[in-house]
Amino acid sequence: MAAKTLLLYSSSTKSCCFLSSSQSSLFESRTTNLGFKRKVLRKQVKWESLGLSSRRREDWKKEEERGGVVKCMTEGIERRMLIGETAVRVVPERFKVVALMACVMCLCNADRVVMSVAVVPLADKFGWSSSFLGIVQSSFLWGYIFSSVIGGALVDRYGGKRVLAWGVALWSLATLLTPWAANHSIIALLAVRAFFGLAEGVALPSMSTLSSRWFPGHERARAVGISMAGFHLGNVVGLILTPIMLSSIGISGPFILFSSLGLLWLSSWVYKVTSDPKESPFIGKSELRLIQAGKVDPPVSTSEIPPIRILLSKLPTWAIIFANVTNNWGYFVLLSWMPVYFKTVFNVNLKQAAWFSAVPWGTMAVSGYVAGVVSDSLIKAGYSVTLVRKIMQSIGFIGPGVSLLCLNFAKSPAVAALFITAALSLSSFSQAGFLLNMQDIAPQYAGFLHGIANSAGTLAAIISTIGTGYFVQWLGSFQAFLSVTAGLYFVTTIFWNLFATGERVF
Repeated sequence: MAAKTLLLYSSSTKSCCFLSSSQSSLFESRTTNLGFKRKVLRKQVKWESLGLSSRRREDWKKEEERGGVVKCMTEGIERRMLIGETAVRVVPERFKVVALMACVMCLCNADRVVMSVAVVPLADKFGWSSSFLGIVQSSFLWGYIFSSVIGGALVDRYGGKRVLAWGVALWSLATLLTPWAANHSIIALLAVRAFFGLAEGVALPSMSTLSSRWFPGHERARAVGISMAGFHLGNVVGLILTPIMLSSIGISGPFILFSSLGLLWLSSWVYKVTSDPKESPFIGKSELRLIQAGKVDPPVSTSEIPPIRILLSKLPTWAIIFANVTNNWGYFVLLSWMPVYFKTVFNVNLKQAAWFSAVPWGTMAVSGYVAGVVSDSLIKAGYSVTLVRKIMQSIGFIGPGVSLLCLNFAKSPAVAALFITAALSLSSFSQAGFLLNMQDIAPQYAGFLHGIANSAGTLAAIISTIGTGYFVQWLGSFQAFLSVTAGLYFVTTIFWNLFATGERVF
């Protein structure tokens, strides 16, 4: 009878065991998280009695010798279980972790974007000039530049889960206080925005380190792509919801909404995620083996911070730093100034400007995931990590450079949105370039290295954000600064291809 037959089906189509009711009596039971029983053989069972040929047994042995994992149904995560006619699907625990990371990265960027939109009515209300508006926009980065290195070191020592949780709690508080500070004084506003940046500086190092802990090497680019897709979608969410809430509720509306979402996210994160999969009470044994088998050279836990002079003594480190500088320079120019660009150059209203600004970030989320899939596929196909990182990063810089040069000749907001979309979509390939390369060259100190590179990139973002305001005020045009940014993309591409490597250096 069908009800008396237990079908154990692995996610791999190569391994499938059929046990009759008489055979299943060979197993002693212990309760698992799924409510089923783990299997311990009371006596030796011949392979043939399980319906497995000697050839299949040989294949399994070869798979184990290659470091592969043979997955059994009640131990594994990536499988289906059929008992009679009932099917149970279990989501791999690492997918739950990356889904939560994508959500918080979305919130992270949405909280930033709120101010990029709200600053337009605030500037009208208080009479801020374009140059001072750039200072207000950059105040977030004043705190961000300091927390990147400190946050990276804290992640390496205490784990990404704890550090990220504190970061979300603090930046949600700062988001809630922003409208109050704006009405109180300029000093209060700048201080709250700097504190907001200080709290958000731990987000990217935490995400990068957690991805390396929870995913095998051949899935890591995809995991980062999913997390960064959430990050870019945060721009879309912020740019679309903020104008609506500003017009219906007032300036405080979007800040209250996004700070509340941060606290809601925390309630799931604290109880369901661990910094390392080995510490998780929810993960299955086969998934844990899959993660561990996919790490060629796993990092060693350490509480020591390496001397900065050692990290800076190698050119691959400088390739990452320069790439981060260029990426942040272009990214924050577009993030902070896109609504103002469309309003100034094409005279569109705030809601229209938000929609034109949101479309590029939505496509960037998709292209970032595609970049991760392509990167993982190339590595699985046998291409060297070094070559793959160079290809991805070259696309991520040459594409935006060409697109920004073309943007200078746009004659309508639709054409401008098309070029900005191309620039941001192609720039997302950097996620499979320098962003992953930190784990390649320094797995033991990836959080700290990420902090150093991100601090340099944040300094560049401050200069570019303020510089754009002054360029626009002096020259009355965005064209000159867009050309400078394009040139920086091209120069950094050359440096990256000369000195970057996918091999471990530290």
